[in-house]
Amino acid sequence: MQEGLPTDRDVSPFVPPSRITELRSAGPVSPLLFPDGHEGWLVTGYDAVRQVLADTRFSSRQDLGIIRVPFPTPGMPEMTEPVPQEPGLFISMDPPDHTRLRRKLTGAFTVRRMKALEERVVEITEQRLDALAELTPPVDLVREFALPVPSQVICELLGVPYEDRDSFEENSARFMERDITLEDKIAVYVALSTYLNDLVTSKRADPADDLLSDLARDEELSQAELTGMAFLLLLAGHETTANMLALGTFALLEHPDQLAELRSRPELIPDAVEELLRYLAVADVFFRYASQDIEFHGETIREGSMVVLSLLAGNHDPERYENAGSLDVHRNARGHLAFGHGVHQCLGQQLARIEMRAGFEGLLRRFPTLRLDVPARDVKLKTMMSIYGVHALPVSWE
Repeated sequence: MQEGLPTDRDVSPFVPPSRITELRSAGPVSPLLFPDGHEGWLVTGYDAVRQVLADTRFSSRQDLGIIRVPFPTPGMPEMTEPVPQEPGLFISMDPPDHTRLRRKLTGAFTVRRMKALEERVVEITEQRLDALAELTPPVDLVREFALPVPSQVICELLGVPYEDRDSFEENSARFMERDITLEDKIAVYVALSTYLNDLVTSKRADPADDLLSDLARDEELSQAELTGMAFLLLLAGHETTANMLALGTFALLEHPDQLAELRSRPELIPDAVEELLRYLAVADVFFRYASQDIEFHGETIREGSMVVLSLLAGNHDPERYENAGSLDVHRNARGHLAFGHGVHQCLGQQLARIEMRAGFEGLLRRFPTLRLDVPARDVKLKTMMSIYGVHALPVSWE
């Protein structure tokens, strides 16, 4: 039985740990021993991950079982009771509660509406590139480009004052740390929630032309639900895309043949974005609870067991993608798991695609001599964060 979830990127910064690959080769579902002694399951095969994500018997409710962390976490107390469900956080709900809240947002994230927003995303991206070009290299691409672009976009979409970004970016990053103590995590959550509660209160009193104001007009939503939804949208709306922009740039710089292809053929950018999403899958680890005994790929998963899903391992499954461990900007990577699958599939995926297409296209066009300013081994990776990426990416150009 595998003891703990392997997290050491011992092959390269971009592919699953070798132990994960070994487990997937032996079978798509493996028994997993948690540090607290709980015997759960790890799912690594592409088809099996998709099946779990689509099967409502595998519940997303955090109040259904005791939270168990699959890797050693300093300061994490032993959990003896389920954590109560937080209002508005529909990512950890099942239908019909999940359906009721998510439906409030589907109209705001349609492909048509996101296309209408594309011009503004490109404008924000070009402004950040202008500012980047004024700096003297080396610079940290995370701080100067990868984080500011999605942060400003989500602020404008939601109606969050952009001047507050330093506070919510710092708290968001802190909340994503895996080795944070439970006490500190709660404190960060309270700080973010208090800020957003005050913000949505002002939106209800004086609505504007933004998404949070639209939600604030909905009398069916309680104040607590509205605050929880705002928390989820703000956190997910910039952390994932920021990490994809930075880690994707790192991956391209480490694959100069693929980078050269994109520079010479920018029409490949849309397909390259899908391939980078597949190859990197920054939101890798997801959790489900078995709501009943389930026979699954030859194993019996008992009611109450925690199931850990590796979307990255699924995306690197050679049964689904030929030469899955290679980055190939010519690949048809559609069907990847980077945005999940089933009822919880990422609501903002079209916006993320638009931001990444604009970001990579602009960066490669404006900085044709972009390069790493440190050896690749010195780039600090977010190995103990809920969203994978790089803490900083020092780059230079001629």
